[in-house]
Amino acid sequence: QKPKGVTALPSFHQIRSVVGASMAAMVLCPPTSPTSSPAAHLHARSLHQPNAVSALRPSLKEPKLEPFVGWLTDNGLLPKSRGVARVETVPEGLGLVAQRGVSAGEEVLRVPKDFWISVDTVNASDEVGKYCQGRKPWVLLALFLLYEKFRPKSAWRPYLDILPERLDSPLFWSDDELSELQGTQLLGSTLGYRQYVGSEYRKLRQEVILPNPGVFEPSIFTEDAFLWAFGILRSRTFPPLTGDDLALVPFADLVNHGLTLPVMEPSWERKVSGFLSPLESLIVRAPVIFKAGDQVVMEYGKKKSNGTLALDYGFVDITQVNTGIRDGFVLTLEIPESDCFFEDKLDVAELNGLNTTTYFDLVRGQDPPENMLAFLRLIALSGPDAFLLEALFRDSVWEHMHLPVSSENEEAVCQGFLDGCRSTLAGYPTTISEDLSLLENGHLSPRLEMAIVVRLERRLRSLGLTDEKGNTIPWDASE
Repeated sequence: QKPKGVTALPSFHQIRSVVGASMAAMVLCPPTSPTSSPAAHLHARSLHQPNAVSALRPSLKEPKLEPFVGWLTDNGLLPKSRGVARVETVPEGLGLVAQRGVSAGEEVLRVPKDFWISVDTVNASDEVGKYCQGRKPWVLLALFLLYEKFRPKSAWRPYLDILPERLDSPLFWSDDELSELQGTQLLGSTLGYRQYVGSEYRKLRQEVILPNPGVFEPSIFTEDAFLWAFGILRSRTFPPLTGDDLALVPFADLVNHGLTLPVMEPSWERKVSGFLSPLESLIVRAPVIFKAGDQVVMEYGKKKSNGTLALDYGFVDITQVNTGIRDGFVLTLEIPESDCFFEDKLDVAELNGLNTTTYFDLVRGQDPPENMLAFLRLIALSGPDAFLLEALFRDSVWEHMHLPVSSENEEAVCQGFLDGCRSTLAGYPTTISEDLSLLENGHLSPRLEMAIVVRLERRLRSLGLTDEKGNTIPWDASE
């Protein structure tokens, strides 16, 4: 499957359940986002509070931190005198701590492009660049990252030494740990990513690694190492440096995720300064006011579900479990090729900017997207209602789909959707009350706690398709 979204890092929709005999295949997956990254920032990227679940391990040893700080200082990235923030070990591993009061919107750090690990960096490399032509941005960055990681005299050595070896995204969980995700979209997405990264690695191994063992030692450039590099990219890159512009930015990627920040997106800003000699830099600005001694944090994406946070960064946000802010899914609907009206329905969909497979973001507490219901009605058209598919109505049928077509069609839509939801929910090993009880009792491993929070993202009654007794509401009685 092709990735969905704007980033060059792949997005997968793996869990499928059939919604009715003549309905679409339904895929429930974490919401899309223009992100980049699994694993966690030095073990856990979330600002450590009681409501942030992440794996906390001993902080970085001083011998590795001092050379990194020295490297930042020597290259002018960190002021020798008192700057805005300093690099410190924090509960997540490494982070930035304000040395003085910082105003909202104030520049915290600036990293010139010369220090990024970008597509341009790889293409300019005498050692690696010639082997990377025509490859996906994330693939060539992953290959270059591994090359530099095992190169003793790498220009990025102090930075590479502080990167975490152990990542907590489900991509790196054991089979026993993954079994706790049974029934979730996250499990399907995790397995999809593993399969995709594995296929890209095997292609790279045959075309680049094995033919050039003097450059890429096969015992070093393994599939596990390649997955690690993929995880680093997913956890440490943010818009606008995604897609074809994908880049790792040392120093800027130390900013951890903050809970309950009143902003929607990460605080990275790409800026070009200078007239005669333009210099491009990545700037990080403070999203809120920070006092001296506060950890400087940013929002990794307010619209991201806990499943996405887990997959990308290796943590979840428990503060949102009851509010539903991060409870969401991507619903994938497909017009089945077995439908006798397949060609007509596909034609209608394409005329209106859709395709045989279409994705819709669902968020708990919000109405379904308007086009989703129209697409479901189109898929469910059959019997006497199928006259709307005749060529005479081709230019107006989509407008009709935004209103109920008939009671039979509307009931088929609701019943098919409910059947798909029930089929998906039946795959969960526990009930919501059991999961809440496990969280309240505590004493859970960080990864199990993460799995439980993700399992809780499945309450779909707020979509308005059932009443309080769980009965179908296919038609408003007043209509």
